[in-house]
Amino acid sequence: MKALIVIDFTNDFVDGNLPVGEPAINIQETIVELTKEYNDRGDFVVMAVDLHEHEDTYHPETKLFPPHNLRGTRGRQLYGELQQVYEDRKDTIYWMDKTRYSAFCGTNLNQKLRERGITEIALVGVCTDICVLHTAVDAYNYGYQITVYEAAVASFNPEGHKWALSHFEGSLGAKVVRSEEIQTQ
Repeated sequence: MKALIVIDFTNDFVDGNLPVGEPAINIQETIVELTKEYNDRGDFVVMAVDLHEHEDTYHPETKLFPPHNLRGTRGRQLYGELQQVYEDRKDTIYWMDKTRYSAFCGTNLNQKLRERGITEIALVGVCTDICVLHTAVDAYNYGYQITVYEAAVASFNPEGHKWALSHFEGSLGAKVVRSEEIQTQ
């Protein structure tokens, strides 16, 4: 069994309060297809979704970014077709709130993966050079084999996106699946 971790693919991160914009819109179809594919195979699919509280002056991101993914807002819902895929499959897709960049930090993700015997994880979502990167670093430190789908990650920082893809391979030993390779898997 493998796991697919879909990171922060929400309205706020695609076209809302902290938008990646066109690069995120362009990866929607691939994220939806990978989510269905992993779920149909019986793999563990996780929606790792940023959660912030209104006017939380103690959270470190408050000084770095505008308010985003606030509890109870539309901005926190999954973007586009992914929301419906989740709604249709919520009995078999695990929703996990996260309050830091890494999906491992302060969550039970490692426990959920270990209890299922999972050693291989795939990462998709936004932002390549922030939440996807920090999740990948923690996954590496926990000893997971990591796959990142290039056609399913995006950032509002093109240079950071490119650098993170290189870092996944060169420093974390991750497999970066190029767009043309997705169809051949």
